Amino acid sequence: MNNAIARATGLLSTCALLLTGCGGGTNTVTNSPTNSPNSTTNNPATDSAPATGTSSAAIPIGIAVAQTSNVALLGQEQVAGAKLAEKYFNSKGGVNGTPIKLVFQDTSGDETGAINAFQTLINKDKVIGIVGPTLSQQAFSADPIGERAKVPIIGPSNTAKNIPEIGNYVARVSAPVSIVAPNSVKAALKQNPQLKKVAVFYAQNDAFSKSETEIFQQTVKDQGLELVTVQKFQTSDTDFQSQATNAINLKPDLVIISGLAADGGNLIRQLRELGYKGLIVGGNGLNTSNILAVCKAFCDGVLIAQAYSPEHPGEINAAFRKAYTDEYKKEPPQFSAQAFAAVQVYVEALQTLDKKSKVNKLQLPELRTELNKQILVGRYNTPLGEIGFTPIGEVVQKDFYVAQIKMGNDGSQGKFTFIK
Repeated sequence: MNNAIARATGLLSTCALLLTGCGGGTNTVTNSPTNSPNSTTNNPATDSAPATGTSSAAIPIGIAVAQTSNVALLGQEQVAGAKLAEKYFNSKGGVNGTPIKLVFQDTSGDETGAINAFQTLINKDKVIGIVGPTLSQQAFSADPIGERAKVPIIGPSNTAKNIPEIGNYVARVSAPVSIVAPNSVKAALKQNPQLKKVAVFYAQNDAFSKSETEIFQQTVKDQGLELVTVQKFQTSDTDFQSQATNAINLKPDLVIISGLAADGGNLIRQLRELGYKGLIVGGNGLNTSNILAVCKAFCDGVLIAQAYSPEHPGEINAAFRKAYTDEYKKEPPQFSAQAFAAVQVYVEALQTLDKKSKVNKLQLPELRTELNKQILVGRYNTPLGEIGFTPIGEVVQKDFYVAQIKMGNDGSQGKFTFIK
C-alpha cells in the first residue's frame, strides 16, 4: 500500500493534480507531531473536477489542529493520532482500494489561525472534509466557514455546549462536557466522602473552559457541596499566586480547574507549593500526558474524567494502542484516540458511500454533501468504543472513565491510572 501511495503522490506532483484539475499550484506543508515539516504537496483543483479523477489518486482529508502556540501540547497528540489512522487504514486498502491522504494545516491557538486553516483546506487544498479544530473557542469561529461551504466538519476535541448546533455539516467525536465532567467530581467524592468546600478555577478567555466550569459548578451544587470561590485566569497566565492564595485561605477540600495543559499545570504546581493538600480535579484541557512536564511531582493525584481508555476491549483499539506504543513508547492519550476515531469515521463513511456511488466519479460539492449524510447515519467501532451520531451531529457514546495521575518516585515520570 505504501508503494501505491507513493505512485499516487508522484502522479499528483507530476500533473499538478490533487483531484483531477490541472493548473497553478499551492504548496501545503504537512507537519509532524514535533512540528517539523516533512512533506510538501501541490494541491490545485477546481470544484468542477471529479473528486479523485483516477482510481490511484489519494482522497484528501483535512486536519486542522493546533501544532504551535500554548495549545500545541494538545494539537501534537491529535497529529499523532491522525497519522496513525492514515497509516492503519491505508494498510487495510483505504477506501475500497483508494488511499486517503491527510492534509495538515496549523490552526495555532486562536480563532484567526483556525479560520485561515479552514479556508486554506477548503478553497486551496480541496479536501473532502476536515478534522478539527482543537479548541471549542476556535470551532465557534471556524466551523461556520465549513458550514457555508457545505464541507463536513468532525470536531475531535470540541466538547463545549452547542458545537453540533453550529450547522448541518458540523459533527463531533468528542463527547460533550455535560456528560463527561461530572464523573470526576463523583470520583473525588468516592475517594473522600467528607468533602465539603470546593474552589473552582477557570480560564475566562477560553470558550470551552467557560462552558466546562458551568457544568462543574452545577455538579458541585447537585452533589450538595459548598462552592466557596470562583477564581478566573487567562490561558496565557503563568503566575497564579494571587488566585491560589485567595482560594487556599478559604480552606477548600477540593479544587477544580478548567484550563489548558500549560496554564493548568502551572496552577496545580503553584497550589501545591503554597501548601494546598486536598484533591484536585482537572478538566478536559488538562487531559494530556504533556501536563506531566509542567507540574511534575505536583501532578500526582489529579483526577481527570476520560472519554477513552487504552484498556478498552476491541480489535481496533488494540491495533491503535499497539501502533501508538510502538511509535511513542507510552500509552495513547484521549486526544490521539479521538483524532484517530475522527479519521476512521471519514474512511468508513467513504467506504460505504463508494459502494453506492463511486466517490472518484462524484463532483466535489456532491461528494461533500453525500459524505456528510453518510457520516451521520453510520455506526463506527472505534478506539473510543462504538459511536454514532444524532441527526444534528452529536456523538453517541456509552463508555466513559476517570483517571488519576500517578507520578513516579523521581517526580518526572508518570501515567494516567484508570479508576475502576
